[in-house]
Amino acid sequence: MLSVFFYLFSTIAVLSAIMVIIAKNPVHSVFFLILTFFNATGLFILMGAEFLAMLLLVVYVGAVAVLFLFVIMMLNIDFNSLRTGMIKNAPLGLLIGAVLLGEIIFSYLGMKYGVAGTPGNELFVVLSEVENTRALGNVIYTDYIYLFQCAGLILLVAMVGAIVLTHRKRENVKKQDAVKQTLRNKSESIDVNEVEIGKGVNNV
Repeated sequence: MLSVFFYLFSTIAVLSAIMVIIAKNPVHSVFFLILTFFNATGLFILMGAEFLAMLLLVVYVGAVAVLFLFVIMMLNIDFNSLRTGMIKNAPLGLLIGAVLLGEIIFSYLGMKYGVAGTPGNELFVVLSEVENTRALGNVIYTDYIYLFQCAGLILLVAMVGAIVLTHRKRENVKKQDAVKQTLRNKSESIDVNEVEIGKGVNNV
């Protein structure tokens, strides 16, 4: 049954990843990206990495992919103009894809043939006494704490950039100026009027 689920999740993940690239509608591309994340989560669960599975599901599906979707829907970009140089840049994209595919193949062959016997490149041994979450926490917050903080800073900058891109200045819209309200004095805040009996107040 594990093999059946592995081939099911991996097949759907590969097909949805291909659809992310070839889909004409960018909103559909984001939906296929979310489907890819879901199937990658299933693969992580099959491998016994439940922490990474939940991290992928909560962070990437619940935050990053939804953020991409909102940015695409709010920017109102003319995607037809962006596709004009697609054919010209296709060879470069194919070259980068071939390099990445070669790295994946070399990594797989290195793990399967001889890496474990090479001095200094021994495979890590997973200890059954330590849970995944605790083991990752010990490594991230001790050896890689600075890299972890840098990754958080990069995500913060990306979030601020998305907010700046989606922010639009609109005319004839009343806005609250908190600084001006805080720095006002008594004469600007209180207006004392003598109201006659039977008459209202006329504010000009």
